[in-house]
Amino acid sequence: MGTHVDIDPAILYFGTPVVLLSTLNEDGTTNLMPMSSVFWLGRTAVLGIGGSSQTARNVRERPEIVLNLPNVDLVTQVDRLALTTGNAAMSAAKAERGYVHVSDKYAHAGLTAYGSDTVLPTSVTECPVHIEGTVAALHDLGEPKLLAVEVAVTAVRVAPELRLDGHDHRIDPDRWRPLVMSFQQFYGLGERVHPSRLASIDEELYR
Repeated sequence: MGTHVDIDPAILYFGTPVVLLSTLNEDGTTNLMPMSSVFWLGRTAVLGIGGSSQTARNVRERPEIVLNLPNVDLVTQVDRLALTTGNAAMSAAKAERGYVHVSDKYAHAGLTAYGSDTVLPTSVTECPVHIEGTVAALHDLGEPKLLAVEVAVTAVRVAPELRLDGHDHRIDPDRWRPLVMSFQQFYGLGERVHPSRLASIDEELYR
């Protein structure tokens, strides 16, 4: 095609929501890891994480997790968790990239823990959305350093102001402003750009 050029990018992060993953460490504390390789199918969340991370170790050994979704107001706290690892035995690759070991991620980021309802890892109080779940399946993606995690959602908790008026169990997309990462940079959503025909389908029909 004359209007396009071939490129070979090192990453393909064209824009996905940022998530703080809560998982349980061996000593019973909660580890937090920021990530943005996530999507949802029905009541299943699919995550992509580094296979040598503390989070990967935790979900293999203690398969419970919380997906904490920050809004744009929490970008400073999220960014404090970048280049940190809960694994004291840090890999050489992470050390080369500037990672440091942090045992208390909540204190480091200036966040507070909130007791979860259906799993042991704590949720992040400041995040407007908490999605709790259990690990249903793990998939090594071609090489052991990449891991896809299927999470069966067991509970969803949101800040009340996110609910759509007149509905107990629906989110108002005009009020939800997720933090988004695109090619290692933070962004937020703008205003709605066009009405959606898909929105004519009653959301409950997907249940």
